Amino acid sequence: MNKEEIKNILPHRDNMLLLDEAELKDGVAHGKKKIVGDEWFLKGHFPGNPVVPGVILCEILGQSVSVCLGGIGDSKLPFFTGLDKVKFRNPVKPGDLFETKCEITKVREPFYFAKGEGYVDGKLCVSAEFSFAVTDKK
Repeated sequence: MNKEEIKNILPHRDNMLLLDEAELKDGVAHGKKKIVGDEWFLKGHFPGNPVVPGVILCEILGQSVSVCLGGIGDSKLPFFTGLDKVKFRNPVKPGDLFETKCEITKVREPFYFAKGEGYVDGKLCVSAEFSFAVTDKK
């Protein structure tokens, strides 16, 4: 999926749509985000040594796993409900292609439980277990 196709699944827009590409293979969501260097979250993190903030990496994982939901419809929104066992192993910097691998591990509607990993050049940068709820848009 390209960015326009991702917009059919995710409600995120403008600066908060963080995926460039996504694909679902055998129940595993694979996402890609090219860090070009002019992103809003790099401006102050850190001057002279830009590093993608961990919270942004977690958001990219969350957006990636949402691809597993397919189209949740215009009347639904996914919200993070928890992050667990988050580990940051290597920094993600401008010029990097950040690639994710995420999957849903359990469903107890409206709650979904997932795990994900993010890589640059095959090196693990972040791993996490997380949950989110799919709620009615109000």
